[in-house]
Amino acid sequence: MPVITFREAINQALRQEMERDEKVVLMGEDVAGGAGGSAGGDEAAGGVMGVTAGLCTQFGRERVIDTPITESAIMGMGAGAALTGLRPVAELMFADFVGVCFDQIYNQAAKFRYMFGGKARTPLVIKTLVGAGMGAGPQHSQAIYPLLTMVPGLKVLTPSNPYDAKGMMIQAIRDDDPVIFCEHKMLLGMEGEVPEEAYTVEFGKAKLTREGSDLTLISMSHMVNHCNTVADRLAEDDFSVEVVDVRTTSPLDTNAILESARKTGRVVVVDEANPMCSMASEISSIIAEHAFEDLDAPIRKVTAPHTPVPANPTLEALYLPSPDKIEMVAREALEYEL
Repeated sequence: MPVITFREAINQALRQEMERDEKVVLMGEDVAGGAGGSAGGDEAAGGVMGVTAGLCTQFGRERVIDTPITESAIMGMGAGAALTGLRPVAELMFADFVGVCFDQIYNQAAKFRYMFGGKARTPLVIKTLVGAGMGAGPQHSQAIYPLLTMVPGLKVLTPSNPYDAKGMMIQAIRDDDPVIFCEHKMLLGMEGEVPEEAYTVEFGKAKLTREGSDLTLISMSHMVNHCNTVADRLAEDDFSVEVVDVRTTSPLDTNAILESARKTGRVVVVDEANPMCSMASEISSIIAEHAFEDLDAPIRKVTAPHTPVPANPTLEALYLPSPDKIEMVAREALEYEL
């Protein structure tokens, strides 16, 4: 099986779906190379992280559309295009910019099916960058998927590896409802085995990346890989740690979460987002409500602090959940006695 990067996996998914269905179009800021090209040619940009490079050359500017720098217009254009029968992939360059176009997403696209009595389909994919770690500052580094998860009508994806990235993007494009595809910046260069052929990953189905019986670590996106590291460290001390990758925050696989919590009796939820109203808070609430009697220790959370993301690299490293922080909390949970 070929080994490719997270970035290449998304590009491959977009390319294969655009080849399969001429109704799939891509739009966003510099997704091709800037209107009229640039010194580097049409493919000088391919998006801010190069994820869409090469698509304009193959499919042309009628299907790979560079837009003005106006997020509200991009999302409005995408929502409208979806209503007319196209399957647009609209790029919101950084998820932090959602404030500029939130009305088009949560008050329009997310509600079309409901408002029109189930007769309207809105096959819109919004692909966007999330997360810190690159020193990009507080306006370009937030993990705001909890904000999007709370909106009824949106499906929110948080892939943690290249295999899931490709399968979930293909499933997102084929889905008839609006989907938010969250690409973590720190994962774009991650390598993994990815089939060349098209395949899908079902939404609302969590994945066990490690199986264990002593402790459950639950997470999403980039933090899943930190949890895997911690599970492997703790295995050296004969602790059996299970890692649950939720994959999608909406729909959320509550059955998998509760099954693992009941199995191990000890849970740590890891979330890069700020602590208040986070996925860590929601998942902890679900476990406390439905599996409290099965717990052998209090539910623990590891999140970023309730502050903006620092631009200073040293402070940013302190801000983020790290394998060391997760391991410390995990050991506290393992050592707790009722």
